[in-house]
Amino acid sequence: MTDIYSLERGAAPLIISIPHLGTQIPEALRAHYTDVALTVADTDWHLDRLYAFAKELGATILGARMSRYVIDLNRPPNDESLYPGQTTTSLCPTETFRGEPVYRDGYTPDAAEKQRRVQTYWQPYHDALAAELKRLRGGHANVLLWEAHSIASVLPRLFDNKLPDLNLGTQDGRTAHAQVQARAEEAAAASGFTWIANGRFKGGYITRHFGAPQDGIHAIQLEMCQSTYMSETLPFDYVPALANKAQPVLRNMVGGALEAVKALNGH
Repeated sequence: MTDIYSLERGAAPLIISIPHLGTQIPEALRAHYTDVALTVADTDWHLDRLYAFAKELGATILGARMSRYVIDLNRPPNDESLYPGQTTTSLCPTETFRGEPVYRDGYTPDAAEKQRRVQTYWQPYHDALAAELKRLRGGHANVLLWEAHSIASVLPRLFDNKLPDLNLGTQDGRTAHAQVQARAEEAAAASGFTWIANGRFKGGYITRHFGAPQDGIHAIQLEMCQSTYMSETLPFDYVPALANKAQPVLRNMVGGALEAVKALNGH
């Protein structure tokens, strides 16, 4: 347990990574942020609660504590764009998803401050994820890395119209074995929710960096609409009546992909 992330270890060949779960902004930095930014609206709210079922599957669950407004753990440390030509947010975002300023005038982090945040917040999360993958690969030839994300369903600055409810990403099939992806897709297709694979979201840095099916690491990102389980407006409440419908779908998706990974392991 650290100030940077929470970690619950399991023994199954499954890691749930939630890099945008964090809501904390260090006290020394809070005065640098706008009032809008301090609401941390672009958090992937409540995903630890929504994915609580994964403990029963024997999952290892890694969740960020720091807000993505401090540093985005799902971006490359050199801030290279993951979607060239499209509007995206950066390593240390200066605008919210709706285009509002994150920082007060004169407080946008410079290169030195960005590098400090990489070393202080970004690197420990990635080191922890790498260590857990190595630990699990010590007992399993193949491991599933499930990147859990959520986002407001309508964000004109980032995408047209309403996003499909469930958005799977494997960098066009490069980060997971085809059968692992297929099992997740089958569960999505049977769910009654709208879904797509490798549409607007193909997987962020973590999926692309760690996903290496040839080396036994099968990474899938799920970007789901927050409208499927919570209120998308302040105070961003969890809505049990919605979540109780979404949670079994997630369990089927993760469980199906996990079964495919276990089959690769000969189980």
